[in-house]
Amino acid sequence: MEFNASSSQLLEITADSLVLSTGSKLENTAKEIDEVLNGAITSLITSGDFSGKASETCVLRNLNMPFKRIILLGTDGASSPQKIIKAIEAGASAVFKTPAVNVVWAADGLAKDHHWQASIIARSTITAAYNYSGTGKKPEPKKLKTTTYWCASESDSDAAENGLNYGGAVGNGMNTARQLGNLPANVCTPNYLADQAKQLAEGQDNLTTSVLSEAQMQELKMGSLLSVSAGSVEPANLIVMNYKGADSSIKPVVLVGKAVTFDTGGISLKPGRGMDEMKFDMCGGASVFGVMNALLETKLPVNVIGIVPAVENMPAGNATKPGDVVTSMSGQTIEVLNTDAEGRLILCDALTYAERFKPDTVIDIATLTGAVIGALGKFTSGLLSNDDELADQLLLGGTRSGDRAWRLPLWEEYDKQIKSNFADMANIGGEAGTITAACFLARFTKSYKWAHLDIAGTAWLSGAQKGATGRPVPMLMEYIRSKTVNK
Repeated sequence: MEFNASSSQLLEITADSLVLSTGSKLENTAKEIDEVLNGAITSLITSGDFSGKASETCVLRNLNMPFKRIILLGTDGASSPQKIIKAIEAGASAVFKTPAVNVVWAADGLAKDHHWQASIIARSTITAAYNYSGTGKKPEPKKLKTTTYWCASESDSDAAENGLNYGGAVGNGMNTARQLGNLPANVCTPNYLADQAKQLAEGQDNLTTSVLSEAQMQELKMGSLLSVSAGSVEPANLIVMNYKGADSSIKPVVLVGKAVTFDTGGISLKPGRGMDEMKFDMCGGASVFGVMNALLETKLPVNVIGIVPAVENMPAGNATKPGDVVTSMSGQTIEVLNTDAEGRLILCDALTYAERFKPDTVIDIATLTGAVIGALGKFTSGLLSNDDELADQLLLGGTRSGDRAWRLPLWEEYDKQIKSNFADMANIGGEAGTITAACFLARFTKSYKWAHLDIAGTAWLSGAQKGATGRPVPMLMEYIRSKTVNK
């Protein structure tokens, strides 16, 4: 799909469709187009067929002008980044409900930041175009080929063009994460993810991939990670993707993504109802793949390392049992009270491994606890951190991208709940499961600035819209991009 910016006269741009943003009061471009249409938009508003409310859409056809159709996009009430994003997403969805091949966006009634607005339009277009493919299901073909972002002023074109490129890359990264998340667990195994990481690096000068086998992890004494894969015939892999976009003297951002390609709960077996959705328990790792894909497209001048511990959690005669004590790579011992609290067991060894890269910051991303859904629902990711500046930057990135998070505390009172009589710590605590899980991880992150994103509520949707969301790729990319701005 092609994206471009143009400051030509709007009615001189070649396109079969126009997305025109407007509220109930016509201004600027909407007012001018209404005059060309002899008051057709005004008539729709007067009749009540179009109210102009944010995210409302209405299609005008059979027009005596260069465009076959105009998709009106309501803007009234779109006063925050989140509402503007929702409106743009509604507009992108409306485009794909038409046979549009070429579309131009005239969105001068929304945001003033053309880089940001263009990036959201490109991202929303790419994600709206996504269709699951694989396992015999053929995606529905999309007719849309070209999206043009119209600027009233030529001086805004460069910012818009850059925004389109960035947003398109983020959208492609989200779709990468969605596709990996949506694949069934008999296809998307730890070995499959390792192969995908190697393929991603093929022919790339600024991305390398290495994969640690179980034997190599055994040598590193990753007893906690290996305790999770013990009951599976699928071997575990530790995938390391190294994106080098800046001088080697620049410390990297390290992303650690949980990738349990299927989680039965192990001996602490989950209920059968809804267990099929446990294929999504690798969405943290999938988001790391999505970020790496986006970095390759944007070529941002940063260094980013993606670490993906990939395992399958299965019950078997040799599986880890509740009450077993395992030794992590850090040397700390863990009493495994519940084998279904396995994500933290693979993350802690990956977080210890991250130390060797002398990171600027480390962010882990994991579908870690059901408790985060009880606390925040399905709209917001949980954020916990040992560094206020890092937490604030991620929250800001979430606001700018519409991929929001909410910070929860890491207090001593919670940490005491993971005390064990038989090891340095237990893998579960008492109350506040999301916080105690982060307290567990915090014990392995004392040597660097670290943040934890619990995406159990945001990584996928259930019901009729069942599927991976690609979150939190937008937030992570916004954070990484912020490391390059004005530097």
